Amino acid sequence: MTARTGRALGATLLPVSLDRSNARPLQRQLFDQLREIILAGRVAPGARLPSSRSLARELGCSRNTVIGAYDQLYGEGYVEGESGSGTYVSSVLPEELLGSRPLAAPASDGVGSTVDDPEARLSERGRRLSAARGEVMRRHGAFTPGLPETSQFPWETWNRLSTRVWREPSLGLVRHGEPGGYQPLRKAIASYLRAMRGVRCAWEQVLITNGGQQCTSIAAMAVTDPGETVWVEEPGYAGLRGPLLACGLSMVPVPVDGEGMSLEQALAREPAARLAVITPSRQYPLGVTMSLARRLQFLEWAAERNGYILEDDYDSEYRYGGRPFSALQGLDRAGRVIYAGSFSKVLFPSLRLGYLVVPEGLIGAMTRLRQSIDDHPSSLAQPVLAAFFEEGHFAAHVRRMRRLYEARQQNLLAASRAHLGGLLELAPDESGMHLVAGLAPALAARMSDQDASARAAKAGIVAPHLAGFFVEEPTRQGLLLGYAAVPGEDMEEKVRLLTQALEM
Repeated sequence: MTARTGRALGATLLPVSLDRSNARPLQRQLFDQLREIILAGRVAPGARLPSSRSLARELGCSRNTVIGAYDQLYGEGYVEGESGSGTYVSSVLPEELLGSRPLAAPASDGVGSTVDDPEARLSERGRRLSAARGEVMRRHGAFTPGLPETSQFPWETWNRLSTRVWREPSLGLVRHGEPGGYQPLRKAIASYLRAMRGVRCAWEQVLITNGGQQCTSIAAMAVTDPGETVWVEEPGYAGLRGPLLACGLSMVPVPVDGEGMSLEQALAREPAARLAVITPSRQYPLGVTMSLARRLQFLEWAAERNGYILEDDYDSEYRYGGRPFSALQGLDRAGRVIYAGSFSKVLFPSLRLGYLVVPEGLIGAMTRLRQSIDDHPSSLAQPVLAAFFEEGHFAAHVRRMRRLYEARQQNLLAASRAHLGGLLELAPDESGMHLVAGLAPALAARMSDQDASARAAKAGIVAPHLAGFFVEEPTRQGLLLGYAAVPGEDMEEKVRLLTQALEM
């Protein structure tokens, strides 16, 4: 039998009411409603119903009315229990009762027929958004790309700051926040970006968002209209597709070469594009850095064609071969670059905080736009993160993680040389949190990267296939191997598991 919960369901959790204008007796009304709730599975088997006294008080009726309804439910097998010990939904309902549970009415297509597939009731936009990310993969474990190491995050410091902020919060923190976000955090981000990324901005240009995807949504809504075209990198980050589709935009994939997205090919494919979404500091997923010549070309295009560039600077903190390249936004003199970043990879994913740096002339409009779709970002983590910046913990954490991730990349390369020869081909990268492993000719002759990824998944290894990052037909194969969250002592074991999966 299913274990009883031991906790009564509050009367407010039971959607029952009594209609005294109805000719049916109150006891019958209550019995019918409780029976329907039980048969519909809205209360679990073994769940304890409210006491007759408390339910009578909530419904404003005689306790005898509730007792009578409970007695009838007991007599027909819907509930069980003894007087004084509580009334519980029967752990096992009779088969004839289970067979009579009401089913949701099928949706009509408007011409007398019904739709059997619930997903067919979605709008066309709903279907496209549902399919935008493709297959759902595990989001943790070796070798999940973009997953940071969280076991070495300074949690004690974070908790101390959080306690200090929220022990006795100011009224400003518990009331509605500012649409642009918590001002001290915006100032801290602006200062950091100016010093470390070469971004030209005042703090007023920084808008706090609920992560990177909301950055994309707000930016796209601000500078494009439904039906317009946006250039996206091919291959590129699949997480951009949903926000762009939701904005009603038509995505035109533009191939990436050794210098980044090609403006020449972009114009050849769709000369009327209004927006280009690019990752110039480190292209995702290939890791290419956009050349200065390409950067200047895109800035010239945007200024001359009334276009905009959304610069996604997703993990620029992690560069191991010298100082990180400056942001494209720092070269912009025409106010055509919207810069986006988040803290998911540099701190921890569940933080769900990102930011936009918007052109100075669009501060007011984009702040109001942000407020119109999502009044203001949550204030729970913002003041804590602001203090984390102000006291130097953010910079110190980035320095520690940079050294750690560089070492872990070397661990992955060493393990791959020892075990993956003839299967996958990896080369070092001077930045980032993942490597793209190409399929060796012998392995490519036996399987596709999609097959390889599926075999890895069966072995408990997350290794997304490169094909999943293409909008059109893939032109190359490979697996993404994220190393940042794989401890050095575990690296060889995980590589062995991957090797065994690919050798089968």
